[in-house]
Amino acid sequence: MTTTTGIATLSVIALDCREPKALAEFYSALSGAPVVRSEDDWVQLAGQGGVALAFQLAPDHVPPQWPSEEQPQQIHLDFDVPDLDAAEAQVLAIGARKHEHQPGTTFRVYLDPAGHPFCLCLASPAS
Repeated sequence: MTTTTGIATLSVIALDCREPKALAEFYSALSGAPVVRSEDDWVQLAGQGGVALAFQLAPDHVPPQWPSEEQPQQIHLDFDVPDLDAAEAQVLAIGARKHEHQPGTTFRVYLDPAGHPFCLCLASPAS
């Protein structure tokens, strides 16, 4: 196997939204990562696994429509969970909506309060 040296290290994934603080609170409740930076147009959670999640003000943000070619999702986030049913109850309680299209059995698709799709994925048991 060949190792390569990258040019840069991924540090933040930012999602556009109309209400950065509200969306940050949702993802903080989902992931357990606390808010570490909060401004009117940018709210950022503490990094997990070397990558932070941030939310940027986009007053005209229109949520993606998935599955759709006209307004594709462009990006989605996957979160590993040990129990899909238990995690589903928890994400619905904090404001997620379950998507009507569910294409798999080892993961489930949801929409965050701003309409971005994300998945809860059944974590593989440790070997």
